[in-house]
Amino acid sequence: MRHTPSTNVAEESDLGIVPMNQPNKVEGQATAEAGEGRPRAKENSSLSNMPPTQSGSSMSQGLWRVREAAKRNKKIRFNALLHHVTTSFLRDCFQTLKRQAAPGVDGVTWQEYEQDLENRLTGLQSRIHRGTYRAQPSRRVYIPKADGRKRPLGIASLEDKIVQQAVVILLEQIYEEEFLGFSYGFRPGRGPHAALDALTVSIERMPVKWIVDADIRGFFDNVDHEWVMKLVQHRVADRRILRLIHKWLKAGVSENGQWSETKMGTPQGAVVSPLIANIYLHYVYDLWVHAWRRKVARGAVVTVRYADDLVVGFQYREDAERFQKELQERLAKFGLQLNTEKTRLVEFGRWAERDRKRRGEGKPETFNFLGFTHCCGKHRKGYFALWRKTTRKRMAAKLKHIKQQLRQRRHEPIPLVGKWLQQVVTGYYNYHAVPGNLDSLALFRARLSRLWRCTLRQRGDQRKLDWKRFARVCLRYLPPPRTLHPYPYQRFNVTHPRWEPYA
Repeated sequence: MRHTPSTNVAEESDLGIVPMNQPNKVEGQATAEAGEGRPRAKENSSLSNMPPTQSGSSMSQGLWRVREAAKRNKKIRFNALLHHVTTSFLRDCFQTLKRQAAPGVDGVTWQEYEQDLENRLTGLQSRIHRGTYRAQPSRRVYIPKADGRKRPLGIASLEDKIVQQAVVILLEQIYEEEFLGFSYGFRPGRGPHAALDALTVSIERMPVKWIVDADIRGFFDNVDHEWVMKLVQHRVADRRILRLIHKWLKAGVSENGQWSETKMGTPQGAVVSPLIANIYLHYVYDLWVHAWRRKVARGAVVTVRYADDLVVGFQYREDAERFQKELQERLAKFGLQLNTEKTRLVEFGRWAERDRKRRGEGKPETFNFLGFTHCCGKHRKGYFALWRKTTRKRMAAKLKHIKQQLRQRRHEPIPLVGKWLQQVVTGYYNYHAVPGNLDSLALFRARLSRLWRCTLRQRGDQRKLDWKRFARVCLRYLPPPRTLHPYPYQRFNVTHPRWEPYA
């Protein structure tokens, strides 16, 4: 059932924040978020050095002042933001876009737009400020998922990407001071491995015995547009920025030349979608769970969120069961629901093996998060350790994709295919080469070698390719597995120094 947002005071207080009409220069006391009892990374809490953008130019003084105002007063509403969107700012945003990205419905590529860049950007900036800018529908494409289904993506036009990138950079100055420490998805200076490190350290340091592995059913397809606009207005009062966001939400999608209206959801693949998702879940989940674990939980509670992927650890099973029920009720208020088939309650942690053995049960269960299967294990000295292995579905999906590519490259020279595979394997290692995962990496390399050999044997001149000769080829082009990431504690302690005063 779809829930329409209302404006009564009870629901406003339920969000954990009451909007206030205040000028941008009002100052107040800032609060520090020490997610999971830890401080935020120092580089994410201050922009005093005004770091450069991806194009190399320094952040403007105006954006820095927006960041400082948001940092000083958590209740301030910004009513004048669009004047920061200048032609030079749009040029920086254009430079950050991927050169080889697929074009949108207008068919304009990055290279074509660059040919008359200054005139195009001047006209775009004028249309934005005059209110005549019109968002174009996203081009709908589908990509395969690991389970065989297809994920819909929306590819925006190039000008929409430029404007969305500008608004994202602008709003990040506000919301990076608002978001909590356990939110890691699609944020500057954070990534999936930071989330994995935080989860590992939390489970090993805290008395965690139960894990709720939560999955929100079709989150990006079920985001309520009215709630999005209502939640953004807690910090943004500039009507021109709000109109831009509303235009992107209502632009619709184009599939096989047919336009269709989007009454709900935000297209995956759009530049602005990750920020909208983080704002939505900040109010729907982050603020709520932060208050829940302080006021409701009997024992310790830890949580890590990466976009719509949630993992919550509990000391007591009663807390976990109550949380799972109340989370479902909380999401329902905002038009979302848990995927009951994928949401699981797992006994996990340093005491899981002992307790399950005492009850005559098997080994502790596992759970998946960000492409890794998390398992209960032990160090050589005998104390508890959380081990991470590449999930089987992700490895199988990657090998299936490589197999299709090898078939298309069957008759290309071996050195050319070998260099391509070298890049593929290196990229795979860069993400999955975490401590304790060498066996999975070796298995991936071995299966990839078999696929390549089978492809070569299908060529008329390579039917006598034996393993001894092929081993030399693999040794030349396929790098051996090795650990590329530090242990979670090492990297986590650097990004979360314990000497900070609010730790």
